[in-house]
Amino acid sequence: MIRRFFSYYKPHKKLFLLDFSSAVVVAVLELAFPVAVQWFVDDLLPEGNWGKIVSVGAGLLALYLINTVLQYIVTYYGHMLGVNIETNLRQQLFEQVQRQSFRFFDNTKTGHIMSRITNDLFDIGELAHHGPEDFFISVMTFLGAFAIMLSVNPRMTLVTVLIVPLLIWLIWICNIKMNRAWSEMYQKIADVNARVEDSVQGARVVQSFTNEDYEIARFKTDNQRFRRAKLQAYHVMAYTNSGIYFMMRISTLAVLIYGAWQCYQGQLTYGELVAFLLYVNILFKPIDKISSLMELYPKGMAGFKRFLQIMDREPDVKDREGAVNVDRLRGEIRFSNVSFRYEKDKQVLENINLHIRAGETVAFVGPSGAGKTTICSLIPRFYDVDEGSITIDGIDVRDMTKKSLRKQIGIVQQDVFLFTGTIRENIAYGKLDATEAEIREAARKARLDQFVESLPDGYETQVGERGLKLSGGQKQRIAIARMFLKNPPILILDEATSALDSETERMIQDALEELSENRTTLVIAHRFATIRNADRIVVVTEKGIAEEGTLEELLEKDGLFARMYRAQFHPFEPAAR
Repeated sequence: MIRRFFSYYKPHKKLFLLDFSSAVVVAVLELAFPVAVQWFVDDLLPEGNWGKIVSVGAGLLALYLINTVLQYIVTYYGHMLGVNIETNLRQQLFEQVQRQSFRFFDNTKTGHIMSRITNDLFDIGELAHHGPEDFFISVMTFLGAFAIMLSVNPRMTLVTVLIVPLLIWLIWICNIKMNRAWSEMYQKIADVNARVEDSVQGARVVQSFTNEDYEIARFKTDNQRFRRAKLQAYHVMAYTNSGIYFMMRISTLAVLIYGAWQCYQGQLTYGELVAFLLYVNILFKPIDKISSLMELYPKGMAGFKRFLQIMDREPDVKDREGAVNVDRLRGEIRFSNVSFRYEKDKQVLENINLHIRAGETVAFVGPSGAGKTTICSLIPRFYDVDEGSITIDGIDVRDMTKKSLRKQIGIVQQDVFLFTGTIRENIAYGKLDATEAEIREAARKARLDQFVESLPDGYETQVGERGLKLSGGQKQRIAIARMFLKNPPILILDEATSALDSETERMIQDALEELSENRTTLVIAHRFATIRNADRIVVVTEKGIAEEGTLEELLEKDGLFARMYRAQFHPFEPAAR
């Protein structure tokens, strides 16, 4: 995992070298400062040569100015390095999420995905900046300070470093605990994000049921779990930092007392003692950095591990090797012995055989959960069949590229999703390069133009989040306008009018009939008024396809469809004998 982490530095090699080399020079100059102090105290002050003191002071000022510029480079360009890596990772993660099939979204909470794209990657960016740089500089500074101290006074150096093994042990133990703590914390914040998303998106439902107190209580539970997880992590961190602080101060005190005794014995000059005390601080400064890194590393690597979990996930549905791009399909669809299950132990479809002619309108009816939507979801390969095959114009859908296949299929659902933006942008989603004339023509065909033109901002009207400013019928007409722009040869209407009033339904039904002309159209419906013009009706039950035929044929057959039809239109009329 460490090797993969460092692979993300490759596109930013020059920036990394600039930041890293500047940090190295800063560390070297910091090592030189105590030497200058010792020189001042032991040599320059006794000589009393003020001119020389001023010259040396001016030289030190120049070094400090250089160090200041280098510090700016390390701070700004180092963070730029981290931000660039974070941005690249976020882009890759978003692209990977876009590649995932429906099964991934069925089993993954949106709040968890959001947490990985935001919180996790922020900490990864911080680790990318501080991790390698701080670790290398800390090791270099420690070894440099140790070597200089050893040359000044070996015995006092040994007194100083006696505490180091204990510090390393403490950091090692706490690092293990911090890894566990931060991993748990990330899981809890993802749960909090998921809870917030559900409550915000379902705010109207929450308030209509007056369940605000219930949602607040549920959020409080998740929020308190996150609080406990975070406090546990900070408890480990505080324990570590306190222990490091105490050991460092004990070491400094030992050097001060032992050094004073050596000065009293004439074995150490005052300048050497002052320089030695400064080097003790330099020696332990890397320990401080390692301590900070100990907090950052588990957070960053826990986030990176979660990042890799998505990046390493292969989509359930992907292009076969040698898959072909299809330009324009006629729309002849054939199901051959198709079986499918969402979960291993739950069969949804079994041995489905169905032939839909090009340009034919076929309606699917049946009880909820029988598999009508599943049948239509298999055609654009939102899921892949477990057994059997689906062909369009004689080509197995798995032998076509997903992109070219889905370009041939348009879907209008009951629950229309609109993106935050304008009416124009949402219509143009069906054809991103559509001209103004094409957008207006699509709106006209969808019976949407008069409504849009009555708005003060017309096509620039904001629809709100998920289209909340529009009615269900208005959103449906935008979805239909999208389809007119897309102009696919195959159309799937998934209960597209079932939630509308009668007048709006008639208006949208007229638009859908115009949209369906010269296309293979699959209609999923519970309300039979919407399927009168279907060429064929397929009755789907949990056992498979029970009946199929025209409306008149199925009513004359007086089977399952006829009973369902009468129950909807003539609920009090006795069945035919």
